Amino acid sequence: MTDNGKPIPETAPSSDLSLDEPGDRKSRKRRAWRQLKRSRLAIPGGVIVVIFIVVAIFAPLLAPSDPYKNDLSKTLTTPCAAHWFGTDELGRDILSRIIFGARLSLLEGLFSVFLAMLIGVPLGILSGYLGGKTDTVIMRLIDILLAFPGVLLAVAIISILGPSLVNAMIAVGVYTVPMFARLARGSTLAVKEEPYVEACRASGMSNLRILYRHIYPNISAHLYVMATLRVAIAILTAASLSFLGLGAQPPSPEWGAMLSNGRNYLLIAPHLVVFPGLAIIFLVLGLNLFQDGLRLVLDPKTVDR
Repeated sequence: MTDNGKPIPETAPSSDLSLDEPGDRKSRKRRAWRQLKRSRLAIPGGVIVVIFIVVAIFAPLLAPSDPYKNDLSKTLTTPCAAHWFGTDELGRDILSRIIFGARLSLLEGLFSVFLAMLIGVPLGILSGYLGGKTDTVIMRLIDILLAFPGVLLAVAIISILGPSLVNAMIAVGVYTVPMFARLARGSTLAVKEEPYVEACRASGMSNLRILYRHIYPNISAHLYVMATLRVAIAILTAASLSFLGLGAQPPSPEWGAMLSNGRNYLLIAPHLVVFPGLAIIFLVLGLNLFQDGLRLVLDPKTVDR
């Protein structure tokens, strides 16, 4: 009860989108679209990402041939009408392998970031919200992970688990955990001091409900922007591990592994490394450009001009 005898409301205003009216949601979508268009490079970046996603989904329909089929009579064929991107040292169609490789690269990036968020975000939110000894213990563990260079930590994990695509994704996800944990902690520290959170505590709302209804919705925008950026970095890191022979193993059509195989024929068949390299460049570039526009849309401080 307040001093004037009126009861304290059970809940306080929050950013829970499920409480918005339909008109508010439509207005928000129009405003988000305007903000997205303010970034001239976000739309092209989003188109690039969508193209790669479509290619990955419909790979069996788009690939001109079996990416695993060998044809030793057509080894190291240069780009031609029959093989637009040429063939590799075993006569496999490079275009088909790149199309199927889009699946693996997107899987590497998305799974690694999902794993990192699944571990790092709850740890960061609990650390920032509870504080005290819990905060100290969690952050010291995070600092231990940060003490190792990312790729070196990934290599160490793979050396324990063994080289494979799944272990490479796990390794990349583990070394990405500190980024999400620290971001979630910092954002939680700022949000938990807001008046509506204090009102929720005063009304007797449980900590778990506060975290679910008010803390996470108000920090999720920062996490989603970070996730988009980290997907691109995870794809690059996973490709690097495959290039070193620690990620996807032959005959998987993974772009990093294709670069590793093609380096032995760089002088006589440069197309073996040019096309997988371009695929990595365009996908990572598209994600980075789209992330810039996504930041404008999700940033609560952004206003229309």
